[in-house]
Amino acid sequence: QVQLVESGGGSVQAGGSLRLSCAASGRTFSSYAMGWFRQAPGKEREFVAAIARGGGTTYYADSVKGRFTISRDNAKNTVYLQMNSLKPEDTAVYYCAAKVAYASGSVYTKGYEYDYWGQGTQVTVSS
Repeated sequence: QVQLVESGGGSVQAGGSLRLSCAASGRTFSSYAMGWFRQAPGKEREFVAAIARGGGTTYYADSVKGRFTISRDNAKNTVYLQMNSLKPEDTAVYYCAAKVAYASGSVYTKGYEYDYWGQGTQVTVSS
């Protein structure tokens, strides 16, 4: 019921910043909790950040806490991931995901909890 398209990836030197965007289709964006995940070559997909339906609650993986910020603009049907102080280990394909959420303040950290996924955008951080 929702389609997700990520953008904003690219190549950056260590210590640099990028902002990823995830644009969602449809009129029900505000009913979805959103998350960002990433997958590096040879590794499993891992949780990065999550945000509740209304944007009032966020949660981060320890590896990105203090460096990344997730936000959403429900009027624009868009979720963002601001990535600062990037490290080579942040190199991965980043995916946004949407989950039908009935609790307005809930966040989700497991990939299997999500219902829809974007196609991914590559982030490469050079040392």
